[in-house]
Amino acid sequence: MILTLIGMPGAGKSSAGKKMASILGYGFIDTDKLVIDESGTDLQNIVNDLGDMALIRAEEQSIMALNLKDNCIIATGGSVVYSEKAMDFLKQRSVIVYLDVPFEIIVSRLSNLNTRGVVGLKEKGLQGLYEERTGLYRFFADHIIRVNREDKVKDVVKKIMETVLSDPKK
Repeated sequence: MILTLIGMPGAGKSSAGKKMASILGYGFIDTDKLVIDESGTDLQNIVNDLGDMALIRAEEQSIMALNLKDNCIIATGGSVVYSEKAMDFLKQRSVIVYLDVPFEIIVSRLSNLNTRGVVGLKEKGLQGLYEERTGLYRFFADHIIRVNREDKVKDVVKKIMETVLSDPKK
């Protein structure tokens, strides 16, 4: 099985993905890391120097170049849902899980918001992005995992595994 995690920056996609990959003995891919490695710079520099669309295109290209094999977990950047091409690619090859984290929790987790390379932040602000992206995440998701304030990474992983392993493609 290939599992793709989507959600807002700070939702815990990378943390949950790494932990679950470790538990299941799966490979782990962080698309933000792929973009950084391929571009030779961090995400914020891409946004500052080249603009939001450059980051969206870079992530799309990284995803489209993936040679996905079974037993892999992918943690995407929060803006992946702005690329229909990337999402279609992932939807055809994986089970998409949206980590649905309340706005207040996202805010509390993002102390480095202005250095993360968040697409659309300058124009829409975090609240505007949250509202805009929530519908997109829900649209592309095969499963929605609600994350609560008290949930630790292990709790989120347990929720994902219980949901997805019981019914992979809903």
